[in-house]
Amino acid sequence: MSNPHLRWRLDLPVAVEDAATEWLMAQGATATYREADPPHTFFAYFPPGRVPPDVAGLAACKGARLLEAETFADEDWLAKSREGFGRFEVGSRFLVKPLWDEDPVPEGRLALVVNPGLAFGTGGHETTRLCMGLIEGLADEGRLQGPILDIGAGTGILALTAALLGGRDILAFDNDPDCGPAMAEFIDLNAHLLDGRTPFRHFVGLLDDPQVRGPYQVLLANILLETIQELLPGMAEVAAPGGRLIASGILAERQDEALVSLVLGGFRPLRVVREGEWIAILAERT
Repeated sequence: MSNPHLRWRLDLPVAVEDAATEWLMAQGATATYREADPPHTFFAYFPPGRVPPDVAGLAACKGARLLEAETFADEDWLAKSREGFGRFEVGSRFLVKPLWDEDPVPEGRLALVVNPGLAFGTGGHETTRLCMGLIEGLADEGRLQGPILDIGAGTGILALTAALLGGRDILAFDNDPDCGPAMAEFIDLNAHLLDGRTPFRHFVGLLDDPQVRGPYQVLLANILLETIQELLPGMAEVAAPGGRLIASGILAERQDEALVSLVLGGFRPLRVVREGEWIAILAERT
């Protein structure tokens, strides 16, 4: 086999996924992902010609274990990249499917087309699905009139979900430069649902950017608990009294810590939903 690619198959606890991903990318990995279905195996891809990293480096990530190192030729890359990502239903209204899936969409479902290589936020992670379900609940309650702010938007899937459920005046941002093109491409991939309208505005930057003006009736923050805690003062500042916050990226084992942080930050928890090891919290600005 000439010029092979390398794929690592890993047993990786979700608690150390961010640290492991950072290390793998620093070692030359070009892509990582976790399977949406059990056993939620984690994969890392390395390009041809790259000397694989010393697996001993994983020791810094407690519980991480290399299960298999597999090589494959260029012609297999597309098939390999598609492994582990198929269509799935989210909530009562949505079907998330990869861009190569051309099968019919079930009646009554809106098909969100995603490119799994774009950025975080393709619907494959539990936290994204939990947030989408809570957004559906806000729509049913008539609470998506806007303005709406998506913090750490990734691909913009939550912003688009809100827009398709009737939300208006939506702004999404992320501090990752790759997310700007990712959000633009995500909108293009789902143009079939938009009737020519722009579902949300987006930019690359931070919460204190001048483009972020409150008050917002809905805040969406599918990030990490540590980042939520850091941004809570700013989120409280731009949230309207009685406005709703959907917060996720939170491990279930840290639920109590998250609830206390929200209360101290000026948000009253209303509901907690869970999938697997992750939770999302719906809260109200007090």
